[in-house]
Amino acid sequence: MRLFDTHCHIGLIHEDYLEQLLAVQYAKRAGVRHIVSICNSLTDFESVYNNLRSASGVYHAAGVSPSESGNRIDGWEQKLEKLLSLKRVVAVGETGLDYVKNFAPKATQVEIFIKHLEIARRNDLPVIIHNRQAGNDILDILSTKIPDRGAIFHCYSEDWELARKALDLPVYFSFAGNITYKNIRKLIETLEKLPEDRILIESESPFMVPALYSKRRNKPEYLPETLKAVAAIRKTDVEEMAEILYSNSLRAFNLPPED
Repeated sequence: MRLFDTHCHIGLIHEDYLEQLLAVQYAKRAGVRHIVSICNSLTDFESVYNNLRSASGVYHAAGVSPSESGNRIDGWEQKLEKLLSLKRVVAVGETGLDYVKNFAPKATQVEIFIKHLEIARRNDLPVIIHNRQAGNDILDILSTKIPDRGAIFHCYSEDWELARKALDLPVYFSFAGNITYKNIRKLIETLEKLPEDRILIESESPFMVPALYSKRRNKPEYLPETLKAVAAIRKTDVEEMAEILYSNSLRAFNLPPED
């Protein structure tokens, strides 16, 4: 079985680089062949990227998340452009809008989000989107600004209606451990109705731990539980679902198909 963790904050699971490498190895034992490492700031990105240089199967995304939108460094756009030229960097992000935490004024978040989209377009990369109660604004912006390589709604948590509207754009929907929780009717409906070629899964480690591992810090090695939940909701064999998701992930990040 082959799995692809499309969103993992490896640097937040462990600070020690040896522990980070071990997390990757444990994930591989669980069938997770590839991981996209996500950092919330460009400073964090450089540290984690250097720690994981020797880790095969790990890709990277670079960007300034909404949580850091009020703390971005001067010249961050130029620095981001430079980081995107590094090997195994496959996406811009995470970026987006967060109207729950209010890390920065809405206008500031929108400005930063649009700049990420423009940078992604210039670098021919997809963008990874963080969305908390900002779905309609994000869709309005994407309708004219989405990069050619498309976008990934990570840890999707809104309803089917928003997903239905978004399907007019080249977007994917990634589901995390919350798909294993109780009282998730809107997520189940969305997952049931989405075309199978638009679905991804992620660990969102160290957050969104699957229900089986409740009260623990999440790790990419727990991703098979999210797979099982998705397969059950889609009424699809687990092995078959794994292959569908793996193929979708390669396509989403513009990676070559594997035998």
